[in-house]
Amino acid sequence: MSHDHNHQAGNYNRAFAISVVLNVVFVVIEASYGIVAESMSLVADAGHNLSDVLSLLLAWGASVLAAKAATEQRTYGFRKATIMASLASAILLLVAMGGIILEAIGRFFDPKPVEGMTIIVVAAIGVLINTITALLFVSGRKDDLNIRGAYLHMAADAGVSFGVVVAGIVIVLKGWLLIDPLISLVIVAVVLISTWSLLRDSMNLAIDSVPAGIDMAGIKTYLNCLESVCQIHDLHVWPLSTSEIALSVHLIGTGDPMRNDFLIEVQQHLHDQFGIEHATIQVENEADGQCVLNKNSCI
Repeated sequence: MSHDHNHQAGNYNRAFAISVVLNVVFVVIEASYGIVAESMSLVADAGHNLSDVLSLLLAWGASVLAAKAATEQRTYGFRKATIMASLASAILLLVAMGGIILEAIGRFFDPKPVEGMTIIVVAAIGVLINTITALLFVSGRKDDLNIRGAYLHMAADAGVSFGVVVAGIVIVLKGWLLIDPLISLVIVAVVLISTWSLLRDSMNLAIDSVPAGIDMAGIKTYLNCLESVCQIHDLHVWPLSTSEIALSVHLIGTGDPMRNDFLIEVQQHLHDQFGIEHATIQVENEADGQCVLNKNSCI
């Protein structure tokens, strides 16, 4: 089995660096123009982008830690840091959205004039920057929750910035000031929807639930149908990180001799067919009355 986690981390180091620089520059520009133009939607989007910068830094730091070698005290290394970063990112985003909701509600009762053309230009720049940033993480979003978190934040930002452009156009054409706080609330709704799956999956991984996409029924069937195995017990599957999965299981043998390469083949199959990166397998001898051979469901 190949272990190229350090190589993968190196690939995304560049993506994280570019993303952080682009978004920091844009946050400063957007917040400055939002204050000058007195646009709540621009300030809200800037606040959201700032939380994304912090989330990117968390994800970046976690990916670097995850690539570090294991030690005698930390036998799995720092892989779990990627899960903690994903969870912290989701929570940070929820806090930021709460602040935007409070400010937007205040603007409904005290609407203020805003500069629509400024909103359009600045938010359009945001669409471009966020789209470029999201594309940097698009290839890894399916295999790593930490990378998926970065991708979701940036993709949501691109959509949110587009919404702000629409608000600016409406203000210029119709002069509807309430559209500004209304768009802010729409921003919050879009972000919360896109963040829910990240929060749910991060929570599940944090408590060592079986990662999404793992075929537990298929794993059980495969192990039960192995040559010279009549029963399995103590099967556990849990995440080592947002991209690595571990498994441990006890196999009860029928008493027939097992091939020397038996465990190597089982580990390789679990890796190739079920995505199990680390498999720990204990083989036990058949005890009187313990082993009930039943291979009827095996093909």
